[in-house]
Amino acid sequence: MSLVNTIVISRPGGPEVLLLQPQPRPVPAPHQVLVKVRAAGVNRPDVLLRQGKYGGAEDVTGLVPGLELAGTVEECGAEVIRWHPGDAVCALLPAGAYAEYAVVDARHCLPVPPGWTMTQAASLPETVFTVWHNVFQRGGLQPGETLLVHGGSSGIGITAIQLAKALGAEVLATAGSEEKCRACQELGAARCVNYKAEDFAEAFRTTGADVILDMIGGDYIPKNLGLLRDDGRLVFINAMRGPTAEFNALDVMRRRLTITGSTLRPRSAEFKAALAAEVEKHVWPLLAAGSFRPVIYRTFPLAEAAAAHQLMESSEHIGKIVLEVDA
Repeated sequence: MSLVNTIVISRPGGPEVLLLQPQPRPVPAPHQVLVKVRAAGVNRPDVLLRQGKYGGAEDVTGLVPGLELAGTVEECGAEVIRWHPGDAVCALLPAGAYAEYAVVDARHCLPVPPGWTMTQAASLPETVFTVWHNVFQRGGLQPGETLLVHGGSSGIGITAIQLAKALGAEVLATAGSEEKCRACQELGAARCVNYKAEDFAEAFRTTGADVILDMIGGDYIPKNLGLLRDDGRLVFINAMRGPTAEFNALDVMRRRLTITGSTLRPRSAEFKAALAAEVEKHVWPLLAAGSFRPVIYRTFPLAEAAAAHQLMESSEHIGKIVLEVDA
């Protein structure tokens, strides 16, 4: 039996519970490909998963985290048609990317964009899939409309800013420092407010927004609703300050507001396959055209996944944190 290095959640808890352990090399099912991982993106849901707070009440002990990767196809299941050994792919998966090898549903793989490194490509799937579904499918953002992105310097934020700008929307953002705000504006935000120094609800009061992408929740909820223009859409992808708040339902009715949101990991394999096809159709041409650029803040070796999680939890980063696996 061939053993490969993986990062395993030894028990729910802090970054120190992430341990490097040998595991049997996975074997692809008929609909899967085995990928030799070169890089794996680190995302906020990975932290929640490690803590036992993401994707339901499942026991995460022994689970290999990681929702996105880039690498080369090593082996294909009997039903796989599109991919072949040696193909360079990036992929979305429910878990398992923090490893030397991982199995992935072949339909959830996309080609590494031309000119992109494996490290850069590993920063794409989780954030691009999340933004495309929530901002453009659920939020229905249209050219000429205004998008407000909270956490603009996060992996999700830099993706939302660039995609919305490339597709003809105006973008506003919030971030936690002047440096982060400058980064958001360099990526295409018309204005970014440092929420630690200024009340974003007051700053954007005269501008408003058609779509708001919110990962904060809590006391942001009534402020967001107050900023929405008539027929506006508030889309939740997290609730870091809490899931509840009071708001005026009559105001929602009067201005025809929509409140929605989603979480990606529990969705069906069929849903993710359809989403992958949409992303390849609409987003991959933007990558090829240079309308979207990767923003990698820092890389870590696979064995230092705990340090990568510590950095993620500090919120000091601008852009993506990526684990690199030795070739």
